[in-house]
Amino acid sequence: MSEPAKTRPVVPEGKSRFLVTRQKAANEKGFVGYDTIWESFQKEVDYQTPKRP
Repeated sequence: MSEPAKTRPVVPEGKSRFLVTRQKAANEKGFVGYDTIWESFQKEVDYQTPKRP
């Protein structure tokens, strides 16, 4: 019987509305991790003090 492959297949980048997932390189034990990048859900606006009466 043949040996199973020691390398993991490359996974394409995952994209959704607020999230991007990228595969990391394998470490010495063969563990493959993922980077998760979040985009903000809301926009920030500079605060302006209200007018005084």
